[in-house]
Amino acid sequence: MTRILLAEDDQAMREYLSRALERSGYEVIAVDRGTAAAPLLEQEHFDLLLTDIVMPEMDGIELARHCNRVSPGTEVMFITGFSGVALRASASMPSAKILSKPFHLKDLVLEVERLFAKESFGELK
Repeated sequence: MTRILLAEDDQAMREYLSRALERSGYEVIAVDRGTAAAPLLEQEHFDLLLTDIVMPEMDGIELARHCNRVSPGTEVMFITGFSGVALRASASMPSAKILSKPFHLKDLVLEVERLFAKESFGELK
C-alpha cells in the first residue's frame, strides 16, 4: 500500500485530505507541522510527502529539503494557497508537483494517482 506523510497545519484541511486519500486506498499519516514530520521521514518509509508550504516552525520547503536528504526515494508534492510561495517552492524543488488551494479533492487524488502510475510505468520499461 502506498504510504503518504501529510504535513498540514490547518486541522480541518488535514482531516479532509486524509479522509479523501484513505478512501482512495492510500495509507496516510497526518501531522500538523514540519517539525513533527521530519523525524517520521527518518524513522519510517513513505512513498509521498504531501506538505503545505506555509506552516509554523518548519515550512514545507525546508521539510522537502530534509526529505530529500534523509529519504531521497520519497516523492514530494506541495499544497499552498499563496501563489508567491508556490513560485519559491517551484524554484527550490523543480521536480515537485504544486497544487494551489483551493483545489477539488478529486484533483488531488488524480495527481497522486498520476505520480505513482508514472513510477509504475517506469518500472515496467
